[in-house]
Amino acid sequence: MSQALLRFALVGNPNCGKTALFNCLTGAKAKVANYAGVTVEKRSGPLLGLGRPVELIDLPGTYSLYVASPDEQVARRVILGEMAGEACPDLLVAVIDATNLKLGLRLVLELKALGLPMVLALNLADAARKRGISIHTERLAERLGMPVVETVAVRRNGVLALQAALREAAGTTPTRSGNIRLAERSEAVESLYARIDALLAECVSAPEGVPHWQDRLDALVMHPVLGLVILTTLLLLMFQAVFAWAAPLMDGISASMGWLGEQAGNLLPAGILHDFVVDGLIAGMGSVLVFLPQIIILFAFILALEDSGYLPRAAFLLDRLMRGVGLSGRSFIPLLSSFACAVPGIMSTRSIADPRERLVTIMTAPLMTCSARLPVYALVIGAFVPQRTVLGIFNLQGLTLFGLYVAGIVSAAAVAWVMRRQQREGASFPLLLELPNYRWPNLYHFLLGLKERAWIFLNRVGTIILALSIVLWFLATFPRAPLDATLPAIEYSFAGMLGQFIQPLFAPLGFNWQMCIALIPAMAAREVAVSTLATVYAVSGGEAALGGSLAHSWSLPVALAYLAWFVYAPQCISTLAVVKRETNSARATLIFAAYLFVLAYAGALLVRHLSELWL
Repeated sequence: MSQALLRFALVGNPNCGKTALFNCLTGAKAKVANYAGVTVEKRSGPLLGLGRPVELIDLPGTYSLYVASPDEQVARRVILGEMAGEACPDLLVAVIDATNLKLGLRLVLELKALGLPMVLALNLADAARKRGISIHTERLAERLGMPVVETVAVRRNGVLALQAALREAAGTTPTRSGNIRLAERSEAVESLYARIDALLAECVSAPEGVPHWQDRLDALVMHPVLGLVILTTLLLLMFQAVFAWAAPLMDGISASMGWLGEQAGNLLPAGILHDFVVDGLIAGMGSVLVFLPQIIILFAFILALEDSGYLPRAAFLLDRLMRGVGLSGRSFIPLLSSFACAVPGIMSTRSIADPRERLVTIMTAPLMTCSARLPVYALVIGAFVPQRTVLGIFNLQGLTLFGLYVAGIVSAAAVAWVMRRQQREGASFPLLLELPNYRWPNLYHFLLGLKERAWIFLNRVGTIILALSIVLWFLATFPRAPLDATLPAIEYSFAGMLGQFIQPLFAPLGFNWQMCIALIPAMAAREVAVSTLATVYAVSGGEAALGGSLAHSWSLPVALAYLAWFVYAPQCISTLAVVKRETNSARATLIFAAYLFVLAYAGALLVRHLSELWL
């Protein structure tokens, strides 16, 4: 007779290593879906080797059961058995950071009051030992009335003790049904922390305070003036590196793709197949692939800043400034995430408790310059901005890129200020964030993060961009020009007809029909605009590199206007879809798309005319 399926739930504070534990325990068999009726993701997977079927659920991070943000509400409802279609967990696996027990034990005591079977995992146990923290796990288990084990999620054998505890629990834990009642908060916060202090005094030996060098570093990076200088310098360094450090690798990829196109051209006879492979596949995909080094460098900086513990401090540092435009430091991390991609940035706004601030953050997140814009920026900047040193240390191209990022940030601040003025005043939510200790980024996870992001980009090149390159080649090649044609052949093609049809709309901006045709597939992925331009200009018979072709075909004011368009335009269907999903409002999504289109058109028009006056 088969045994009933048990449901174990991982619950803990954000950034305690809970998801890393989940990955270790379930391996590559995790499933990702959405909870019924909400947009919060559900991660679950099987626990093997426990003697009976067990499903492990990774709940969203939460600091308490008395919560306000969407993610935390979902975690509470699943634990209490109130989530539609979700049975109450049979056992809770509470995960806390062993280097910050005081913060984690608050949630543990709240969970213990529910009466559910529990196992406590003290993660980052190795980091705690390095800091001189000694935890008497047996004594802590006795005082709490639950098994307590140490774990190190980033090590292969770091979860053996937890697996043993779960194996034992699986043999004794019955399946449950029905909801768990959460009592009204009757214990004062001061009393709760008094109990935690008593537990720590009895079960933990630790050096006083954090290392002095961390205090001294905090005094520097969180200084109201010097801290902003440091943050600005880091961002400027990041954008300089995107151009300066990536150049040799980009040249190598460009040379390799040029060699590949030349070899393919020599092997294939003249005709449609030759044009398809050389002008469609290689020219289209190669023109985007060359920007992989810049994207990796951008992500390397973001991952390093995140893993080092700097980002929460930057959020506190910017809290006062952001409140001036109606946001708070809570919005900083979602907005910073949007520099990589607006989709996860918008999804991470679930941690914002204030629904008004969350909506404004969603609406402004796409104004942060995502990595998909980087190929367009790099192409146009490389074609029109000379490689010149400014003030002896700055690269003019890097400064131009920095200016585009700043334009997005300033515009987001202005939009947030306007939107917040249109909302009714409500309760203010003070910024409460955990400041983790500084640490060197874990090299394995750092490289793994870079690998994942590089693979995502390459996957787009091999799927979306490949498919669109084929479609664009077809549109730019057929129908063939008549025998008595006097114009370039591409102007008689479907792409030429479509570009010329929509070009009058963009004529005030100075966009030619080739520029217009590139805007259409860029709705699927912004970087496809580069491969579109490569395909169009290659089919046009241009022998020079794409940048050289653009420099001869566009004026500088028009090129700057094109950059301005991409700063604002809602050129990403995925972003529109996630805005609709997170707001659950078609009206909000239409307003979002409309205001970005108006900003893009007005910005490009203004930049073009100002450039013609000044340049």
